[in-house]
Amino acid sequence: MKAYNKVTLCALAAATATLFAATIGPARASSHREAPFLTKAPKVDGTDFYMFRSYAPGRDGYVTMIANFIPFQDPQGGPNFYQFDENALYEIHVDNNGDAKEDITFQFRFKNTSKHAALTIGGKSVLIPLINSSTISGVNPASLNVRETYTIDLVKGDRRGGTRTRLAGATGGATEFDKPVDNIGDKTFGGATGYETYANLHMYNVAMGTCGTGRVFVGQRKEPFYIAVGKIFDLFNLNPLGPEVGGNKNDLEGKNISSIAIEMPIACLTNGTEPVIGAYATASMRQGRLLNPTPGTGLNNATKEGGAWSQVSRVGMPLVNEVIIGMDDKDRFNASKPKDDAQFINYVTNPVLPAVVETLFPSAKAPTNFPRNDLVTVFLKGLEGVNQPKNVVASEMLRLNTAIAPTAQETQNPLGVAGGDNAGFPNGRRPGDDVVDVSLRVAMGALCALTGASDTLKVGCKPSDAPAGGLVLTDGVRKTAADFKAAFPYLNTPLPGNN
Repeated sequence: MKAYNKVTLCALAAATATLFAATIGPARASSHREAPFLTKAPKVDGTDFYMFRSYAPGRDGYVTMIANFIPFQDPQGGPNFYQFDENALYEIHVDNNGDAKEDITFQFRFKNTSKHAALTIGGKSVLIPLINSSTISGVNPASLNVRETYTIDLVKGDRRGGTRTRLAGATGGATEFDKPVDNIGDKTFGGATGYETYANLHMYNVAMGTCGTGRVFVGQRKEPFYIAVGKIFDLFNLNPLGPEVGGNKNDLEGKNISSIAIEMPIACLTNGTEPVIGAYATASMRQGRLLNPTPGTGLNNATKEGGAWSQVSRVGMPLVNEVIIGMDDKDRFNASKPKDDAQFINYVTNPVLPAVVETLFPSAKAPTNFPRNDLVTVFLKGLEGVNQPKNVVASEMLRLNTAIAPTAQETQNPLGVAGGDNAGFPNGRRPGDDVVDVSLRVAMGALCALTGASDTLKVGCKPSDAPAGGLVLTDGVRKTAADFKAAFPYLNTPLPGNN
């Protein structure tokens, strides 16, 4: 069998979990508002996770990982805008031996400090109601009324009991990093290009010991995910066999997001023998919270929090919790770890989405091969020879084969492996990859169609099991790598508040 077909299969299979969210429940695009609890705690709502070998010139020895949080940000959302929760713990976990347990964890903690900026009004000093007193330039200028900073801890082994190291800047050794304030507006930053000049000052090189030097950027970006979310949640109110490009509008085009982006040398992430790494992002909150009935002067003192960390958000492959996990189990999935994913196996082996699609579009017959081992193979393990670790334990996370060279920005195919581009989804995920179209096709049996009657891909089904497996299903929205930045952090400048 040709490598192209094997890769294609892989792409489609792993993608299945992605678009399962397209039709079920009140969830939104990707992992936006996908579980009941997170609708009450948007600051810890993980929306998307990206992982790919860096494709900027000269950076192919690095892996970029981007974890996005705080969905549906309106650019004009002042005066507090969209700060990370200083009472939460944000993490990116890496499994580098396939056992479904984290081997490396990057932990981010945030702190917001008021400068108590005031004006003299009628002879009295009065605190201003805004996050800035005038234009902003440079790192932590006097005109910025609230300084947001963060620390990064590297944990090797178990996330709570492993060996912990506080990461420091490669130059100067600082262990506290400034986060840029959100894009308040063009006037605040001196023009349309002022914000990106300001934000770029908050890109830091971090020392990683003998394996090299990494980079980090934490701040607001333009929402990168693209999908016709409104029509999808209106009982798939679109033509899934229509044009792949321009058939519908991207409903997230006018939104921003908050990103945690790291770029690390491959040697800092792999174990030296296994090239495939798995990764996912989480957010945790303290188990105890008391409302402060009489908040004093200062930021974020309306509650008192303590106790052990409790995980409330989890994102690896896109759209998993929205469209695979049943409504009653969504919060439980967000609190779980990959090593325990056997408890959710029925959602993969007996998925709901294909049946819903067939109900709405009778010509698109749902696959009949149960259990859906085609989805288990690619979604929970990765495809052998592409992005499956040698000793894999079935579990949900985004997997990347670091031995596969990145594809240059100008030649990337948004369908990833399904389009012959082995460096794209589901072998990791890049900003331009069309995970929605790929996932929908996989859910409807594309792997069964590709594997052939002799099951060359070893996915446990055949073409006759999936009558709709060869259909070019789409939500009608597509971007390409050219729509994003060509270098770290790859995501675009956030939309300004004056827009």
